[in-house]
Amino acid sequence: MDRKTNAGRAGFLTGLLLAFAGIAVAQSQQQQPPQQQQPPAQQQDKNKVQDLQLDNAAPPPAANPEEDAAFKNFSDTPNTDAKKKIELGEAFLQKYPQSRYRPPIYATLTMEYLQTGDVQKMQDTGEKELELNPNDGQTLAILGQTIPRAFNPNAPDAAKQLDKAEEYSKRAIEVIPAMQKPATVSEEAFVSAKNQALSMAHSGLGLVDVRKGKFNEAIPELEASLKLDSQPDPVNYYLLGVANKAASHFSDAEAAFNKCAAIQSSMQPTCKAQAEEAKKLGATQLSAPK
Repeated sequence: MDRKTNAGRAGFLTGLLLAFAGIAVAQSQQQQPPQQQQPPAQQQDKNKVQDLQLDNAAPPPAANPEEDAAFKNFSDTPNTDAKKKIELGEAFLQKYPQSRYRPPIYATLTMEYLQTGDVQKMQDTGEKELELNPNDGQTLAILGQTIPRAFNPNAPDAAKQLDKAEEYSKRAIEVIPAMQKPATVSEEAFVSAKNQALSMAHSGLGLVDVRKGKFNEAIPELEASLKLDSQPDPVNYYLLGVANKAASHFSDAEAAFNKCAAIQSSMQPTCKAQAEEAKKLGATQLSAPK
């Protein structure tokens, strides 16, 4: 995938989702009793049916004041300062490796690594978060989309990575709709955050299908991603064009490539060339029925 496009995209997504994550963490802290505290909920930690909390079991004892202060320092650091946020998060986890604050820190670091383009750390940290909170829809969506975009077909575990991405995306699509809105988040912001995460999940699933040669299955996933996206991703229009072209839906491929080419990005020349090729194929070859 195009690195410049992904970098800009990551910044937009991370800004939206990090803001929501910070609100959710703050809300969970306010709800904790002094001695029997509930671990802070990160942005999309949730019970499958009820709320944003996954684990209703008794939480561990309250952290010590020094640990609380270190977590507050991490939480209060602006999400736009990715370098500082990462430094504080990594230092915290090294000093307090068993902290009850690990879930929100893992979740936030996953998004920050996405923003800075460190895919391996993003995946490693996101998977640690999912070990603690298997139904964290936001982290599932991030991993589900990013793993297939950074995919190396020559890697020894290439097939395993695609299977992981497929699993993460499908789980995200299952759990995100069950989220309940925190009282401190506006309905508009909540719906936007959910839709953005779902868009990422459908995009990831669609790309996995493209990479596996399942083009007809990829098309509705990519269409769903674009429908949910408030800021259409040219990468998804490009992938939709690729899938339609491979499925011999040439007019649809041409339309998707043209939409990709209409968005300012480094992908414009490629999408323009692909649109022309799809147009020529449509004029010389029989299109497949939908």
